[in-house]
Amino acid sequence: MSRRRKIYEGKAKILYEGPEPGTLIQYFKDDATAFNAEKRAVLDGKGVLNNRISELVMSRLGAIGIPNHFIKRLNMREQLIKQVDIIPLEVVCRNVAAGSISKRLGIEEGTPLPRSIIEFYYKKDELGDPMVSEEHITAFNWANPQEIDDMISMTIRVNDFLCGMFATIGIKLIDFKLEYGRLFEGDMVRTILADEISPDSCRLWDVETNEKMDKDRFRRDLGGVTDAYAEVARRLGIIKESEGGGAEIVSINGDKGDK
Repeated sequence: MSRRRKIYEGKAKILYEGPEPGTLIQYFKDDATAFNAEKRAVLDGKGVLNNRISELVMSRLGAIGIPNHFIKRLNMREQLIKQVDIIPLEVVCRNVAAGSISKRLGIEEGTPLPRSIIEFYYKKDELGDPMVSEEHITAFNWANPQEIDDMISMTIRVNDFLCGMFATIGIKLIDFKLEYGRLFEGDMVRTILADEISPDSCRLWDVETNEKMDKDRFRRDLGGVTDAYAEVARRLGIIKESEGGGAEIVSINGDKGDK
């Protein structure tokens, strides 16, 4: 990777130029950040787990017709992805009150919401990623009305799919964050899902115990962050117990992958 040109480095990932025009290589770091990077740590193995979990989720979403930037996994920490123009918005879908909505509206954490709620946040670290309305989005030309409609409809479909997928393995999807990008195909532009879907971007609670299995373990100093991520991977079938009592990572179609 040192011979490839770095395009962008974020808090949890690095983007490098890809092998072909219109592609990038997405590298998953072990860095963990919270509160707009005021809190930092390096958690050994986190990037490997997020790479594999996001691979599985994006592959499954693609299989049901939700367009996304994932092409294939290259190794333990890297994915080949389509190059997109990222829309400067975070799209948050909430099913259960937790985090900022509990603080803003005084709703006890863990309270099921009357219906799933979709919120938009402007991606601007120095401003603390403020929540914005559709009026703000169109006024400042961050996205046009059609792109907003596309993001909302895809987010609803992603939520329906992920709720079912996680429920079958005893995990409750509390909320999650998505990012979208513009994919240029000749004269056509499509809105597609980008970034990652992993315990870094989702709140995941055990159905029976409400034990947190996501980045809140880091935000709230609960400990066991990578153990929780590994448990999510285990339930998804990415990690399988080996005959010797250890664990091995398998690919999404069941064959042995990176150790």
